[in-house]
Amino acid sequence: MKIKLYALLLSGALFASCAGNRSNSNTDTLSKKDTAQANAADAPPVNMQYCFYHTDGTQAQDTTMVNMLINGDKVTGKMSWIPKEKDARKGDITGILKGNAIKAVWTFMQEGAKDTVSVEFQLRGNALAQKPYQYDAKTGRQQTNTNADYSVIYSMKNCTN
Repeated sequence: MKIKLYALLLSGALFASCAGNRSNSNTDTLSKKDTAQANAADAPPVNMQYCFYHTDGTQAQDTTMVNMLINGDKVTGKMSWIPKEKDARKGDITGILKGNAIKAVWTFMQEGAKDTVSVEFQLRGNALAQKPYQYDAKTGRQQTNTNADYSVIYSMKNCTN
């Protein structure tokens, strides 16, 4: 009888220790799952259209508009820079979304010539932030200042087609 009691107690102790380890494993899995869900919550919704505008100049007379469609990790859309007294740049953007950052190429027409420039954006809730351009004296062209912060801020607007 004592042997059966000891065997039963030993079996119970082994079962409790195994159940305890399983519990820790589930806790680790749950915390990883919660972290993944939190990171997914920070990413912008996909398969959506977003429209933004930014004004600058001494009297906010120059306007830049970005209308983009995010489909999975692919970004496509239109971008227009419309200054008050200069030739506008209007064209298409195509790029990739990673997290909330977008790296794209803007292909536009200006003064009858086709040109491209790389652009970098960051989605921030109801705003879009862009890294500013800098002038490259060697090429005589503007380019994105990849070392700068996202300092050009666009406001969200209703998309009208």
